[in-house]
Amino acid sequence: MLPIAVLPAAGLLLGIGGVFSNPHTVHMYPVLDVPFLQSLFILMRSAGQIVFANLSLLFCVGVAVGLAKSDKGTAGLASVLAFLIMNVTINAMLTINGTLASTNLKEVGQAMVLGIQTLQTGVLGGILCGLLVAVVHGRYYKVELHSLLAFFSGSRFVPIVASFASIFLGVLLYFCWPFIQSGISGLGVLVEKTGYAGTFAFGVILKLLLPLGLHHIFYMPFWYTSVGGEAVVNGHLVQGTQNIFFAQLADPNTVKYYEGVSRFMSGRFADFMFGLPGAALAMYHCVKPENRKKVAGILLSAAVTSFVTGITEPLEFLFLFTAPILYVFHVIGVGLAFMLCNIFNITVGMTFSGGVIDFTLFGILQGNAKTNYLMMFPVGAFMFTYYYIGFRVLITWKDLKTPGRGDDYESDVQDDAQDAGSDTPKLGTDDKIKGIIDAFGGRDNIIDLDCCATRLRVNVKDMSSVEDKAFKRYGAIASVIKSDGIQVIFGPQVTVIKNQLDEYMNR
Repeated sequence: MLPIAVLPAAGLLLGIGGVFSNPHTVHMYPVLDVPFLQSLFILMRSAGQIVFANLSLLFCVGVAVGLAKSDKGTAGLASVLAFLIMNVTINAMLTINGTLASTNLKEVGQAMVLGIQTLQTGVLGGILCGLLVAVVHGRYYKVELHSLLAFFSGSRFVPIVASFASIFLGVLLYFCWPFIQSGISGLGVLVEKTGYAGTFAFGVILKLLLPLGLHHIFYMPFWYTSVGGEAVVNGHLVQGTQNIFFAQLADPNTVKYYEGVSRFMSGRFADFMFGLPGAALAMYHCVKPENRKKVAGILLSAAVTSFVTGITEPLEFLFLFTAPILYVFHVIGVGLAFMLCNIFNITVGMTFSGGVIDFTLFGILQGNAKTNYLMMFPVGAFMFTYYYIGFRVLITWKDLKTPGRGDDYESDVQDDAQDAGSDTPKLGTDDKIKGIIDAFGGRDNIIDLDCCATRLRVNVKDMSSVEDKAFKRYGAIASVIKSDGIQVIFGPQVTVIKNQLDEYMNR
């Protein structure tokens, strides 16, 4: 998740700089035709564009750092070194075998990466390199060499081994990548042939994986590899829906954004901005009158979070466990949202998630001709109605125990959720962090600790020592247990909590 966390900032730079330096926009709004402003917008566009042009390197570093148990700085340095050597090795193999293209690189699957002509391995190549470094780091970062070579022991040995290992990876990719690329392209063709049914299935599968925290793994190939399509933008072959979208965003000659955006991105806006707020309103109208004041704040904050930022877990986990049938209804709704946006060819892209910030920047400001964003409003009205009526009917018909409708146990759950929001700020930071660690069974029970966008991901030695219900006292929305791992959903502030836990445990 580390490289993905960078993308919203880069997307803002590219989006603002790209749209306001576009000659068509300047012609429509002459007030922008000021040398200082245009220079500023061009700088912003260039700064954002370089991030998306080097996603493979970012993912290589992100995977290596994310999988390293400790000494993450060494893993990051080794991953950069390995990435460079891997691509130089591929370049050498192309040269040795006389297959280094001099023109039309994209037609033979080659590209320029950090000034090196190599195979177009894209983000997947960076991920493979990062995985290699993570394995090397895990095995050798504590190695002890003979006294004559003691200087190279431990962390210093990792970049050395990673350098040699990346040579073998480069040679292996030279021989294997054409077959991998053909397989990926074939999968992309298969996805394309499924039409609207495939788009519906994409949305359904994406949302089904959210409770397990595996949804990021599912959509990444569509966003960053040729599974999500290929397009030539400004003379360069670009692979992956999001890569194509941002390449077109930086190209002033773009007339209409890539249609894959309507299949693999735009549906999030229809669901996150319109559908889920409709579900929140339905749940509020089904609350017992005596509980409405208590539950209103929870539902309102969750709905606003979904609408503005596109972070949906705070709302989804209010009904996922207490009323699973609503989640099934929600999953179908997500599939419908993606399919409808595909049918109406709504090409509003995003950096991270489908909230009003990205919708304004990459939809409204881009103009209706490029994005067809105006159609999002009737689609959104349908999604709001679908969720509101569906949730209200199911809740009253099945007497589902959504927030504020339970008696003893359910009311206690809501009290815990309310207490999590009101009591947590009264605790000192150390008390809160110590309480979270104790809920994991103590620091000795924690094997490793990491986080994604909204949840802590922790492996423990003994799951029976974990008090999963205690996490709500410290601001958690919910927790998910699987084997020896537990995911605790805190929301967007989880990165700060994770860093505080690291500091406390290393004292």
